[in-house]
Amino acid sequence: MFKTLVLPTFDTFVVLLLYSISMSFGSRLLEARKRKGLSQDDLAKHLGTKGPAIGRYERDEMKPSIEVAAKMADYLDVSLDFLVGAADQQLDKSTMNRILELQKLPEEDKTHIFYTLDNLIKAAKLKAL
Repeated sequence: MFKTLVLPTFDTFVVLLLYSISMSFGSRLLEARKRKGLSQDDLAKHLGTKGPAIGRYERDEMKPSIEVAAKMADYLDVSLDFLVGAADQQLDKSTMNRILELQKLPEEDKTHIFYTLDNLIKAAKLKAL
């Protein structure tokens, strides 16, 4: 009748937090590339380089220029903040564009939208229990 909610232990939380903090540019690039289903050669072609260069980035043997990193982030649909480790969440372009549009709205409209969104999230979480 009721589902048991299993929460991670504090130790598990700390390990996951440390893992996400310790992920290097290369490991984040690798994760984003694989999530997108691209080979190193696919990404290299888009950037105008060769596959081995992507491999060196992923192994943290070399770092791309900020321009190249920005192109990577754009092509992989992740933020540059995610790739460089400043953010642990990957937001796709569609979600990011919605957030940017939301920021342009008057404060009162944003308050109403966030109120509605918060309640929809709560309802979804309760439904999942």
